[in-house]
Amino acid sequence: MMLSEKNSILRSDEELQKLTVGELKLHNAPIIIVEYDPNWPNLFEREANRIRSVLGSKALQIEHVGSTSVPGLCAKPIIDILLVVKNSADEPSYVPALEEAGYSLQIREPEWFEHRLFKGPDTDINIHVFSEGASEVDRILRFRDWLRSNESDRNKYAQVKRRLAKNKWRHVQHYADAKTSIVQEIMERANSIR
Repeated sequence: MMLSEKNSILRSDEELQKLTVGELKLHNAPIIIVEYDPNWPNLFEREANRIRSVLGSKALQIEHVGSTSVPGLCAKPIIDILLVVKNSADEPSYVPALEEAGYSLQIREPEWFEHRLFKGPDTDINIHVFSEGASEVDRILRFRDWLRSNESDRNKYAQVKRRLAKNKWRHVQHYADAKTSIVQEIMERANSIR
């Protein structure tokens, strides 16, 4: 395993392949980061409405998360969506409906809150699916809300993202893993203000 940014450990190809549905694709390039686009909330709303129309009441919660949900924050131009269902491990209850609508299951992480990740049919999105009551849902929303309200941490996070994005990354997940220490640092501050 390789180390990057303080205590972050990058996962091996073998570890990533175990989580990947289909063939693991190499990135082998820097990460493209762009300035905040005020159209991102509109793209989220369009996808959220599509997901609601597909899943109905099975979609217990749909939230715009990640950097594209934070006004003023630079980001990869990919809309991250948090989708909460009753039980994300119960794939037959929601996966066929999403796939029929053109979404494709890309990642299955049973050891990490039964997380599933889908890509969208036309807009560049990541749908992160978690079970109702998963503590990770609260953590993701707290991080988003903290960055929305704390300019200092938002700027610090942007600086780290820009610096890391310049590196050549074998996998996009390695870039995400390398941000672990700054995310933990920011979450410690956010959690201390409860």
